[in-house]
Amino acid sequence: MEDPGTLDVDLQFGAVRSQVPWRLVVPDVEVDFGLSRNVELDIDAAYAIEGPDNGPFTLDHPAPDNLWLAVKLGLYDSHGNGEATSWAVGAQLGPKLPVATAAHGIGYEGLLLVARTWGESHLVLNLGGLIDPGVQVSGQRPAGIEGGLDLSLKLGQSSYSITGELAGVRFVSADADQLHATAGVTWAATDSLDLSMVGLMGFLSGGDRVGVLLGVSPKFALWK
Repeated sequence: MEDPGTLDVDLQFGAVRSQVPWRLVVPDVEVDFGLSRNVELDIDAAYAIEGPDNGPFTLDHPAPDNLWLAVKLGLYDSHGNGEATSWAVGAQLGPKLPVATAAHGIGYEGLLLVARTWGESHLVLNLGGLIDPGVQVSGQRPAGIEGGLDLSLKLGQSSYSITGELAGVRFVSADADQLHATAGVTWAATDSLDLSMVGLMGFLSGGDRVGVLLGVSPKFALWK
């Protein structure tokens, strides 16, 4: 959870290959804004330029992703060992707007979040489900159960952290399942700016195959 009045903008740029074409991610955006101690507003979106199945890459195939507008709620937290370690439980939920090409109807996504924090490191389990906008408002909409595990491990007293993620979606619709893993490193250049590099690998036919992303994550204190 971001502190009240803090705006965190996470931008990632890079190249990702799906099952056939490559695409340039310009960018993948996550915006988190702390409204109060236990309430945060989140915006998750992405814009990419996709190459053709065959032939040279061109810049005339936009591939935006659906936009997720969500509220994150802190439901419970417990500190131990002089507040050096803690457990936290929260939820993130909200509508998904049909921004992707040929998408129709409003979708929904909701996650239950369980986090373990020690020092400046954390491990987060997220479980939930989604119904995405589809090619029809009343049918053919991707729907599934999703889960993931996110790790950020601080390297001693340095300004570097190792990050990793394992996440997947089991669709109950006709869509192909997804499973991917990421690994990377984050450098806290200043108290309000993180820089990162992340590699991605997919394991099932429904998701991307490989990718490399560079991240820039500034924070802004709008009020205290």
